[in-house]
Amino acid sequence: MTQTIAPVIGIIGGSGLYDIDGLENKAWRKVTTPWGDPSDDLLEGTLGGVRCVFLPRHGRGHPISPTHLNYRANIDALKRAGCTDVLSLSAVGSLKAELPPGHFVIVDQFIDRSFAREKSFFGDGCVAHVSVAHPVCSRLGDALEAAANALDLPVTRGGTYLVMEGPQFSTKAESELYRSWGCSVIGMTNMPEAKLAREAELCYATVAMVTDFDCWHPDHDHVTVDAVVKVLLGNADKARALVKAVVPTIGAPRGLCPAGCDRALDHAIITAPDKRKPELMAKLDAVAGRMVRA
Repeated sequence: MTQTIAPVIGIIGGSGLYDIDGLENKAWRKVTTPWGDPSDDLLEGTLGGVRCVFLPRHGRGHPISPTHLNYRANIDALKRAGCTDVLSLSAVGSLKAELPPGHFVIVDQFIDRSFAREKSFFGDGCVAHVSVAHPVCSRLGDALEAAANALDLPVTRGGTYLVMEGPQFSTKAESELYRSWGCSVIGMTNMPEAKLAREAELCYATVAMVTDFDCWHPDHDHVTVDAVVKVLLGNADKARALVKAVVPTIGAPRGLCPAGCDRALDHAIITAPDKRKPELMAKLDAVAGRMVRA
């Protein structure tokens, strides 16, 4: 029998995006996880009849830096709330002249240069190796591209997001290095977020919203904070419109993900059942519940 899924859409809002317009029956709800506290309470509601769960990545008021985000708790909380799909909205700098401020990039690859973060739900007591060769769900990417084009938003499909540790921005030498690698945009938050979403068997896609050019650009030093904030707020308005347009499409009843995102753990756990530590298995009740209960 073909399995039918009623999607629940998780939305992670980046800098400048601390709520979602148009949610009906909305309420903030505190969710506790075995990995600690997520960035904030979850804002739950419906959008076009589709259940949605919104999490402000840095918390309302932006009190949490990229390094200090509890990425594991954030993804666990969304999975625990029933999410099947996650849309990540992220402010980024541009590494290409053809991606100016105000442009959106539906990225399809990441290079992870972060180094001070917990990057896996698995480890001592239960080892798992998931594939992140294709870290973005192509089904979600297709839907986002179609919705952005329908809204006439400036958008590019495909590109590599370089994730740096921060909180400082790059040196010019680093910026030029990342450009030589062919990267499109640079930010601080989508790793290990995307890796953890894959471990949690969540379909995941990123909309990278360009606020300014990175420091490689000759005019970078002339950018003012006021100008960046103006773009940031404009991007947030566009992002809200994009979410409102795409949710009815990706929220329609569907079968299993054709890309296999929702079955990423099928052949990933390598630790023998009798060697798995019960305390870690208990913590995996939400993100890997399908496998834990098997």
